[in-house]
Amino acid sequence: MPRSGPRIAILGMHLEANAFAPVTTEKDFRERIFLQGDAIIANARGPAPLWPMEVPGFVAEMDRRGPWQPVPILVVGAEPGGPAEHRFIKDCIRHMQAELRAALPLDAVYITEHGAMTTTEDPDPDGELWAMVREVVGPDVPVAATVDLHCNPSQRMVDSVDVLIGYRTNPHVDMRERAAEAASALAEMLAGTRTSTAFIRMPIVAPTVTQLTAAGPYADLIDLGQRLKTPDIMNVTVLGGFAFSDTPKNGLAIIVTARGGDPAPARRIARQIAEAAWADRKRFVPKLTSLDDAVALARRNTTDPKAPALIFADVADNPGGGGGGNTTWMLGALHAAKAQGVLLGVLIDAGLAAEAHRRGVGARFDAVFNGAGETEHAKRFVAPASVTQLHDGRFVGRRGIFQGGTIEFGPTAALDLGGIAVVVGTHRNQCADPVFFEALGLDIGKARIVVVKSRGHFRAGFDEFFAPERVIEVDCPGLTSPILQRFPFKRLPRPVIPLDMETTWQLPR
Repeated sequence: MPRSGPRIAILGMHLEANAFAPVTTEKDFRERIFLQGDAIIANARGPAPLWPMEVPGFVAEMDRRGPWQPVPILVVGAEPGGPAEHRFIKDCIRHMQAELRAALPLDAVYITEHGAMTTTEDPDPDGELWAMVREVVGPDVPVAATVDLHCNPSQRMVDSVDVLIGYRTNPHVDMRERAAEAASALAEMLAGTRTSTAFIRMPIVAPTVTQLTAAGPYADLIDLGQRLKTPDIMNVTVLGGFAFSDTPKNGLAIIVTARGGDPAPARRIARQIAEAAWADRKRFVPKLTSLDDAVALARRNTTDPKAPALIFADVADNPGGGGGGNTTWMLGALHAAKAQGVLLGVLIDAGLAAEAHRRGVGARFDAVFNGAGETEHAKRFVAPASVTQLHDGRFVGRRGIFQGGTIEFGPTAALDLGGIAVVVGTHRNQCADPVFFEALGLDIGKARIVVVKSRGHFRAGFDEFFAPERVIEVDCPGLTSPILQRFPFKRLPRPVIPLDMETTWQLPR
């Protein structure tokens, strides 16, 4: 090992692919995150780095540990959407392969991935990348990977790395910590530790709203895994997975990494967690509030100032899961009910945001939502509106998953629809941070109803305003509906809970 410290390559691809959403293009990646070489390290060490937060977390921990030589290769990512353009992902992998080979010899590799990517031709591009890394660096170079807890891991992914580390929080607020854990694991392996892994995939495809980690069935599994850890266990990861990827590798996954060559301790813990998950399988059936009942709550809050303010989650139109962020079911229903004191965001409509910017603050006009064209879920909606505020859409997150990071919505506007304030943005991102309202002059503390286009990450951003009992998950149509029976799955393994409640299963021998 060189005196100036270990040479560690950094690379990765981030996309949570929804098989039912429009294709994610090269343009989508380049607009969100496309960093090569030294730009990766400069961004990671900057004051408000671009997502993903794992890279700043890894770099900070390696810097803290002493001299090292970062070998930054390529980090790309896009907002969750449809399968990625196959050609673009293949080009990225070829580029990474060439750069890795040119950088040899390497002492270790850190891979940062979401773990639920597909392309228009390949259900497991993450596995292809990881296998390529292992082939280039050889069997003896330590490789650590961090993944989102919605990762759909393949056997190829697990076999290609020495340790796979998944998030333990949902909303995701531990990305930096898990990356720091990966840095610690690499340091340990560079000092001579070797690992062995146990991997169990289960016939449970958990809907997104059942994967919270503050409370619920998935939270109990995360907690159990951490309680079962012993000194001979390096990591316990329980991955809820992402149903909408619709791949053969879907299913709740348990991955336990032991120190040393004996996998028996890892297998024992993995089996205990799997037994607990199967005993709890009926708890993975989602329970939502109907739109009619949500509107009734909004009417009550309009007329009763003593009723507690509420936050409505439009869970079926979550850009963080591939949703367009442009459905108008809830907006239309609240407008028809003449609800007052409502904040709604962020509704993605590039044309409407551009029109608001052209017209300027104070302009009054008929706002046409989805005027550029309707889809099955994103219907056209028209209402008189006035422009109350404009913003360039570049925000630094204040709380939760976006805290301290830079998020770009593109040109953004606040429209007043007569008691309903709507934040309209250009680029798809979920509304998980209060700053997306506050930066446009909207006071969350005075709102009677706040509506967010988000599945669950908003909880970590808005918890200073809304306790868990004041969060309402509303059942509307959309590309990320937790009601999985509404989707024409083609590659999902069947039978699985909760689609097939009579499913039987036994632990693998």
